[in-house]
Amino acid sequence: MALKSSTKTETNRYELVVEIDGETFNKEVERVYKKQVKSINLPGFRKGKAPRSVIEKVYGEGVFYEDAIKNLYPEAVAEAAEEAGLDLVRDKIDLDVEKADKEGLVLKAVVTVEPEVTIEGYKGITYKPVSLEVTEADVDEDIKKVLDRNSRLVTVEDREAQNGDITVIDFRGLLNGEPFEGGTSENYSLTLGSGSFIPGFEDQVVGHKTGEEFTIDVTFPEDYQVEELKGQPVQFEIKLHEIKTKELPTLDDDFVKDISEFDTVDAYKADVKAKLEEKRKDEAEDEKERQIADKLAELVQAEIPEAMFDNQVNAHIDEFAMNLRAQGLDINTYMQYTGLTPEKLRESYYNSSVMQVKVRLALKKIAALEGIAASEEDVENKYNELAENYKVSADRVKAAFSARDIASDIQVERALEFVKENAVADDSSDEAAAE
Repeated sequence: MALKSSTKTETNRYELVVEIDGETFNKEVERVYKKQVKSINLPGFRKGKAPRSVIEKVYGEGVFYEDAIKNLYPEAVAEAAEEAGLDLVRDKIDLDVEKADKEGLVLKAVVTVEPEVTIEGYKGITYKPVSLEVTEADVDEDIKKVLDRNSRLVTVEDREAQNGDITVIDFRGLLNGEPFEGGTSENYSLTLGSGSFIPGFEDQVVGHKTGEEFTIDVTFPEDYQVEELKGQPVQFEIKLHEIKTKELPTLDDDFVKDISEFDTVDAYKADVKAKLEEKRKDEAEDEKERQIADKLAELVQAEIPEAMFDNQVNAHIDEFAMNLRAQGLDINTYMQYTGLTPEKLRESYYNSSVMQVKVRLALKKIAALEGIAASEEDVENKYNELAENYKVSADRVKAAFSARDIASDIQVERALEFVKENAVADDSSDEAAAE
């Protein structure tokens, strides 16, 4: 592959003229022939046995050219862009074949590239630091969650149901006096106050005792996912079978020994506090990074191609679909079940994608301005780190990620650290700032 010329045609669009030598092109044509000949029938030859020369005489010398070009041009264009010092954006490529014969290929490709970026004021960005203090109330709240996880359910006989109780109920929903689909269940466990049922339902179970049968009136929300129930007033006939409540264990040395490596409540509390302090530090660092990212997105100046935002949205959706598959769910089935449309799904990721693209462009520019580089050793170490994380060989990682992309990621990470190190904490209160 050789780059013959690179010409800017419009904002973020370049025309690349790329030459592919005859040897490379002919090898690819031969690979295409060997793949396709298996399905070709010619008189006088068994299926799949016709020589390439005969097929080319019958169908034309360029019969295999189109597929060979399709196979070759993505890598050729990518290499040409790199040689021209351009960062390609995944987008539609306008491709013209200027020459295609045994001597080789000449391709003209109009591509989308990352924008030219300017940024100022990235040194000394201010941020509001988060308090790192962990109070006794924080420790108590965390321990309360542990006690709750180790609680047991006990049946209540001598009082009315109240928020926080788990009730076992039968219910039958009626719309205009007739049962509706999905509105009936038996022996359903409902935690009162959880908000898992439509507004007003749980509130009207509160105050009733075991064995009672009663009817409640509720109205479905206007945005309810079932069309025929939107905004509709309905009745539910309910029978309350059982009321259960959580019984928390006593926080004492015996309990601590059962659930931790410590022997006393004091030692356990000290450990909880230390872990909360470490967590608070991480949260404070995340918040600092979020505030800095917001500022960088405001500071960056560029005419960003929409394709960059679309690609980031696609990456989010791919990750979402992958997570669903890990749970045994198909994304199309999920959207059908939840009433989510492809358009709404894309819209839900759009704003965060715009932010991520802007911040990455800002950090790439800062890396260039500050001379932040990534050595071959840095790249190799990153490959090994990724291989260890993904539990695959380094060669597989190298096949998936180019060295240039890895180097760019390293530079972006280091640029972010540079901006964070040069950021300034604003300790003034909001009230003082307002004055």
